[in-house]
Amino acid sequence: MRAFLFATDPDKPPRGLETAVYAIGNFDGVHLGHQAVIRRTLALAKARGAPSAILTFEPHPADYFAGQKVVFRLTPLRAKIEMFEKLGVDGAVALHFDAELASLSAEDFVSQVLARRLAASAVVVGWDFHFGHGRSGNPAFLAEAGPRNGFVVDIVPKIEEGQGESAWVVSSTAIRRALQNGDLTAAARGLGRRYSVRGVVISGRQLGRKLGIPTANIELEPTNRLSHGIYAVWAGVGDRELPAVASFGVRPAVDNGRPLLEVHVLDFSCDLYGQELNVEFVDRIREERYFHSLTALTAEMERDKQRARAILTRVSC
Repeated sequence: MRAFLFATDPDKPPRGLETAVYAIGNFDGVHLGHQAVIRRTLALAKARGAPSAILTFEPHPADYFAGQKVVFRLTPLRAKIEMFEKLGVDGAVALHFDAELASLSAEDFVSQVLARRLAASAVVVGWDFHFGHGRSGNPAFLAEAGPRNGFVVDIVPKIEEGQGESAWVVSSTAIRRALQNGDLTAAARGLGRRYSVRGVVISGRQLGRKLGIPTANIELEPTNRLSHGIYAVWAGVGDRELPAVASFGVRPAVDNGRPLLEVHVLDFSCDLYGQELNVEFVDRIREERYFHSLTALTAEMERDKQRARAILTRVSC
């Protein structure tokens, strides 16, 4: 099995990805729709005897045009790259989305980036893919321009979840909306897995330790708009998956501070400071709310632990 190849802003086809079949997009979330595009890419690459690759963009174009981070990112670049590799793709290319790239016309993007810089033999895109200055390029344009520039184009139709009137189109936007509403089930259906985040454990005020419920604290991106509340989660530490209860929010009973993810690992006493923690959200226990005293807060936290324990005994990590 050859090593996964990753390149940023190449001027010529990366070594090992010459004549690759490229799936193109932001792939935020690497959800079921994205996975359908990637599966088509793998199949087409196998049929052509060519490498398979992903072309993505950093920062997210919406962040670039806003001049700051505004997108609730489901999967940062590192997480996306790891998922691409797990899905069996041979490599990935990330292009820095800047003024030069944003100003390219759809025609120039096809000829200069896909044909010249990457030497793609085929490209695969989703039904709603847009590109080029002012989003002037679409799948129909690409299907016409690709053969003129020496590569095949394959377009994957939209992927829906559910049936009948309850069906919805899988998209990063729909998954973000589900998470903002605290609907982990809908988000998981779209992602094809549970929503998760990761971060390095930082020191906090150690109030949880004083209350007998120590927590591992992680600062998420300010753009993370997961619904504030209490969750049953699996906490990944190294190769261990541990049952835990987590609070995400501003702690109205304590300080109404900046949003923080606080994870209490059940039946665990080791120090996690400085370690990377992966948190997989299983179920939402309740909303975040104010308590009139620390005694009342502690009592509810104990009940949250029992609720989380009951939930996690019914599901696998």
